[in-house]
Amino acid sequence: MNDSVKSMVVLVCRLVVGGIFIFASLDKLQNPQAFALVIHHYRLVPFALLHPFAVYLPVLEFVVGAALVLGIQQRGAALVTLLLNLVFIIAISSALYRGLDISCGCFNTDGGHGVGLSLLWRDALLLLACLPPLLGCKTGPSILQLFKR
Repeated sequence: MNDSVKSMVVLVCRLVVGGIFIFASLDKLQNPQAFALVIHHYRLVPFALLHPFAVYLPVLEFVVGAALVLGIQQRGAALVTLLLNLVFIIAISSALYRGLDISCGCFNTDGGHGVGLSLLWRDALLLLACLPPLLGCKTGPSILQLFKR
């Protein structure tokens, strides 16, 4: 694979993962109390940490998503998104193992996609899409560089 193809793969992965993380953060940013309830349903976070998680997790999702889309510190942003996806996979796996019938809270706080194997596959694919921006030697152009062309 030549360098321009690698750069485009990195760019596409950055835009897809970054866009998904930005989109996933929007409803949570607007509804932190509802998102705290979604987190509570997983039964993994102590009560005292529910509201800090509900406030700061969507902010982190938005920031790393924007960093990927804009090409700012993209390797670090890709690492954080990979780690977040790993945490999400563990939380979903735990909910499945314990037989919890809950909404994932991925893109909205009022219902949405239920926890299931399809959700695990989706998150696994998203985790894999984090790898090219993280491991690629050529990091690909930033959005600002594309607009300058």
